[in-house]
Amino acid sequence: MFWQWIKQYMPRGLYGRAALILIFPVVFLQLLVSVVFIQRHFEGVTRQMTASVLVDLAFVTRVADDGPPPNRAQVSAIAADLQLEPAWPGNIPDIGDDTPFVDFTGGGVRRYLQDGLPQIAEISLADSRRVTVWIETGQGPLRLSFARGRVSASNPHQLLVIMVVLGGIMTAIAFLFLRNQLRPMMRLGAAAQAYGRGRIVHYTPGGAQEVRAAGTAFLDMRNRIERQSQSRTLMLSGVSHDLRTPLTRMRLGLSMLDEADAAPLLQDVDDMQRLLDAFLDFARSDAADAADTIEPVVPQDLLADLLADVGRASQPVTEGEVTGRADAVPLRRLAVNRALDNLVGNALRYGTRAVVSLHVTDRAVRFVVEDDGPGIPPDRREEAQRPFVRLDPARNQDAGTGVGLGLSIVADIARSHGGMLRLGESETLGGLKAELVLAR
Repeated sequence: MFWQWIKQYMPRGLYGRAALILIFPVVFLQLLVSVVFIQRHFEGVTRQMTASVLVDLAFVTRVADDGPPPNRAQVSAIAADLQLEPAWPGNIPDIGDDTPFVDFTGGGVRRYLQDGLPQIAEISLADSRRVTVWIETGQGPLRLSFARGRVSASNPHQLLVIMVVLGGIMTAIAFLFLRNQLRPMMRLGAAAQAYGRGRIVHYTPGGAQEVRAAGTAFLDMRNRIERQSQSRTLMLSGVSHDLRTPLTRMRLGLSMLDEADAAPLLQDVDDMQRLLDAFLDFARSDAADAADTIEPVVPQDLLADLLADVGRASQPVTEGEVTGRADAVPLRRLAVNRALDNLVGNALRYGTRAVVSLHVTDRAVRFVVEDDGPGIPPDRREEAQRPFVRLDPARNQDAGTGVGLGLSIVADIARSHGGMLRLGESETLGGLKAELVLAR
């Protein structure tokens, strides 16, 4: 329970935690030295210095009790710094505790004087340079004063001020050095986060040896992933290009046959063509197209273009709830359009109508496509996002000729934008609810 409470108030960022690790020991050490060492040291010094002053005050008190009150010359003869002040009008005043707040040893001086000489009635520490005491004697009250330096060390607060000032300066200098060490880590994290969102930013390893090793490993990993994606795209593009020529020859040959006999074969050729196009789209979803660069896009404009396209095709797609500000967000327009087309096409393939909603927040852009189809069971929604997976029992196999790449393409596009594809159940239409979440 205690550790859970501590975690709630711990800084979330690396700079905040590093500063806490740096500042906490310094502050704790200063407090420990101030409370344990300085307090005990100054109390001991104050006790010893006060004892010497009490000897003089006790002697003056005995002189006043045995005879007439002493004069200034007699008092000065007892102690050079001890002065007899003019009598206070009337009786001994009620001074109380007039010790200044910044006086660290005043309480000890007052306590040691009163304990060492019970005849002392009042003590005034309002003057930082001198101490004034009122002593009851057999001849009446005496008002004496002496230098404050006789009962306490001079400027005891200077040590605290020096500790605090130097501690703050050294902490600031150490934080500057620490920030220089943390900056390469922050740059590495920013580059990794940008790559997770589909953006490749310039990054050069720097900092300590371990951070450089991590940065070099990240660059190697990013280069391998890019080469693998490009190789897959080139391979599937080459396969698609190589197969288009024989498919075209087959289509030309079938056009010379009787229409009734050639119709089933033409259907097979069209299916093969759609399969090739699906494979190529799947490859392009993971490798950024050269023409599809990241650019500022207003999500509301994407939704408007999508609704305009389905409106021209007279498809039963309506606009749902739209929330958030119409701010530009860095996205790949073509990739997001392809993902939305796949979601809408998937919804119309297995349902009779679809509703598209948009929610824009400070951290993410969320497109929601809902249909009134049979939906997907909760235990198979993760499986539905895998390549080449068709959930025939859950989705009508006769409704389309897909190869199980539609949702996989959408999931890859979402991951390339630092987001994800979430599948659920539509509360309004009762079918599938697909949420395309894109990080900002």
